Amino acid sequence: MGRIYLTCILYTLYAFLGAIICCRPMLKDARATVTSSIPTIARYFTTKGRYEEVNPHLIGDIYAVNTSVLQALSPGCREMHLSAIIRHGTRYPTSKNVEKMQRLYNLIVHKASGNAIWVREIKEKFVMRYTEDMDGRLADKGVLDHKHLAVRLSKLFPSLVSREKLRGGKISFVTSSKHRCVNSTLAFKRGLTDLWSVEEEVKHTVNNTLMRFFDECPRFVKEVDENPGSMAERDKFELGPEMQRVGEKMADRLGLPYNLINADMTQAAFHFCAYEFALNTVNSPWCRLFDEVDAQVMEYLNDLKQYWKRGYGHQINSQSSCILFHDLFSRLDKAAEASKSGGPISVAVSVQVGHAETLLPLLTLLGLFKDEVRLTAANFAAQGGRSFRTSRTLPYAANLVVALYDCDEGGELRVQALLNEEPLTFPGMEAAPLYRVLRQHYLPLLKSCVFEEVCRLAPQRK
Repeated sequence: MGRIYLTCILYTLYAFLGAIICCRPMLKDARATVTSSIPTIARYFTTKGRYEEVNPHLIGDIYAVNTSVLQALSPGCREMHLSAIIRHGTRYPTSKNVEKMQRLYNLIVHKASGNAIWVREIKEKFVMRYTEDMDGRLADKGVLDHKHLAVRLSKLFPSLVSREKLRGGKISFVTSSKHRCVNSTLAFKRGLTDLWSVEEEVKHTVNNTLMRFFDECPRFVKEVDENPGSMAERDKFELGPEMQRVGEKMADRLGLPYNLINADMTQAAFHFCAYEFALNTVNSPWCRLFDEVDAQVMEYLNDLKQYWKRGYGHQINSQSSCILFHDLFSRLDKAAEASKSGGPISVAVSVQVGHAETLLPLLTLLGLFKDEVRLTAANFAAQGGRSFRTSRTLPYAANLVVALYDCDEGGELRVQALLNEEPLTFPGMEAAPLYRVLRQHYLPLLKSCVFEEVCRLAPQRK
């Protein structure tokens, strides 16, 4: 009887070990499937990229917080104030982009002769789900972007982003009037109210002067936004050899004549790949139209656009954000003064929701991500290691967080800045500098960068 019992145990153990050995390839395949679901070119999607590509640890746990980002501060530091300037969450394509995407899709369905399986998938199985009435509206994924970000910030700054501060009216919300920003703001608030089971209504304010300052700056509108010549470098690159080669390779893959694939069509295909992934987490056949070199070219094209329209290309780009720059320092000044006098801080947390076009001019004004050599149509090959790379700085839900701390240093306060929840060091400054030193560093801008003056149009000569 004992021998039979022992035999049964050994047989069961053998079968169990055999199952594990057999399953190992399956487990490996499962992990490979998860990895392969992310397009290899996803890190080049610029302002159409997922927030998770900037913070890959969130793919495994969307609520994960890396508290080591605050390691520059001593353990005794106390949170005093937090300002967060946030881009809206993942959105649908604009009507302008949808129109181009529809044209490309129709072209492929009716004229592409490529034999690759993924070409047939586009022609026979792909469903054109994008319509012009979507026009940049916030997607469900964008709602989650902000709900999840709200929870993570509450974990990172627990004494400021708290139930008590929310119910006490110490957290303020300001948004652009665009529906994707308003709905992102609502989602952020919902993330907090759901977390703490708060039923009271939390109000927000619409302020385009702050969050869409670029529309309110006449000089920027005339000299850059409405001036075709302001984008000359971007336009030259679009017609240059790098983009031409991308178009030719795409035409070859689709089995189409070169003359049918222009820059609009290559950008439409890149948008298909980016939106299918950002909105639906699908590594679509559209992504097979580009290899990594192609994606780097497409990324550079968009970076040229952002550089010359919102970044270092023209001085007025950054100057147009003077009003937001002053607003940020005004809030920090008030919090610092209240801390010094021992009085209450009226606004513990400021949450402002805008656009990539809101964040980038401010980051530029602060002197961040500035390269020694300007981005031009002629230096793509030399700019592979550039700091100005919007794929890393401006994904959906990109955010600049500036926190003020009392570290028991004789009344001195310190500042910790984060970009997309990662430590950010101001140019020429130590990590988490004294607020007094930071303010002195930017004092020339605080004195000279007056929105009404820099945005005023020069008198026309008679």
